[in-house]
Amino acid sequence: MHKNFSLFILLLLISTFTFAQKNRLVVGTYTNKGTSEGIYIYEFDSKTAMAKQLNVIKNVANPSYVALSKNNDFLYSVYEDGTNSAASAFKIALGSGDASFINKQATNGTNPCFILTDGKNVITANYSGGSISVFGIKPDGSLSALKQNIQHTGSGPDQRQASAHVHQTLFSPDKKYVIATDLGEDQIYIYKYNAKANEPLTFHQKIKTNAGSGPRHLTFTPNGKYAYLAHEFNGKISAYQYQDGTLSLLQETETVAKDFKGKIDAADIHTSADCKFLYESNRGDANTINVFSIQTNGKLKFVETVSTLGKGPRNFTIDPSGNFLLVGHQYTNDIVIFHRNPNNGKLSDSGKRIQVGAPVCLVFGN
Repeated sequence: MHKNFSLFILLLLISTFTFAQKNRLVVGTYTNKGTSEGIYIYEFDSKTAMAKQLNVIKNVANPSYVALSKNNDFLYSVYEDGTNSAASAFKIALGSGDASFINKQATNGTNPCFILTDGKNVITANYSGGSISVFGIKPDGSLSALKQNIQHTGSGPDQRQASAHVHQTLFSPDKKYVIATDLGEDQIYIYKYNAKANEPLTFHQKIKTNAGSGPRHLTFTPNGKYAYLAHEFNGKISAYQYQDGTLSLLQETETVAKDFKGKIDAADIHTSADCKFLYESNRGDANTINVFSIQTNGKLKFVETVSTLGKGPRNFTIDPSGNFLLVGHQYTNDIVIFHRNPNNGKLSDSGKRIQVGAPVCLVFGN
C-alpha cells in the first residue's frame, strides 16, 4: 500500500512538472500584408524551446496587440483598421487553444496599438487617434459600450509628431494608476484609476520627456520600485524611480553607439522577473536587443548588444521559466528564440524559430 501511494505521488509530481513545462503563447499579428491569418496560439515547451501551433483565430483585421484575462478564459484584441478600429473579445480555452468570438466595440479612436485588462475594464491606446478608450467587461466576458474616451491634443517637433499618438497604456504596479505614453507629444500621462467608476480614469499628472524623443513603451520592475521608458526616435532609455503615481528621473542611457548612422526605431522594453536585468529592442537599421543589469539604485549598467537575427523586432517576451527570450520580427515573419542566461542576463541563439506572418505581440498565459 505504501509503495503504491509513493508511486502515485511520484507520477503526480512528474505529471505536474511536465505540464508546467508546456506553456501557452498567444501571438498578435498584422493581417493586411503577408501571410498572417489572425491570432495564433501555440504550445511552448520551456525545456526544449519547441513550439506547436494549436489554433489560429481568423477573420480579425490586424489584431496587432492582445491581452489575456487573469484566469486565461478571455482574450482581448485590438482591431487596428482605420475608421473601423475596435476592441474585440473572445472566449478562449487556452489549454486546447480553442476560441470563439464574443463581440467587438468601436474604439472612437483610430488604429489602437496597445490593449490591457484587469478583468474589470479593457483599455486601448489609439495611436492615430491620439486617444485612450475604456470599456467595461460584462460577466460573459463581452465588452460594454465605450465607457470613456480621453483625447490628447498636443504635438512635437519631429515630422512624425504632427499630432498626439498614444502608444501604450499600462497599469502601475499597485493598480492605482494608468500610465499612457504619448509618442506624438513627448509626454507621459498618469491617470488615477477607479475600476468601478463610470469614467475610470481621472488626470493625475503628466511628465515631459526630451523634445523629439518619441516615448513609446514603458515597463516596471516586478517589485514596483523602478520604471524604464524606451524612446522610439533616439533609442534612449529613461530610468525612473516610481512611488505612488510619481516618476522621478534617475538616468538616461543610450542604446546605440555614438557613431551609429541610420534609423533606430526603438520598440519594446521588459525586465526579468527577478528585477536584475532589462531588455530593449531596436528596429530600423539596428535590429538589436540591448541587455542591461539593474543596479540596486535602479540605474542601468550595459551588459551587451546582440543581433535579433531578423528584421523589425517589434515585440519580445521572456518565457515563464526565464530561460528563453522570444523576439517577434514583423518584416521577416518569424519569432527567433534565444537562450537566456539568468545569472548574467546574456542571450545566445537557441536555433529554434517559429514561422508566422508579421508577429507584433507575444503574450504567455499565466
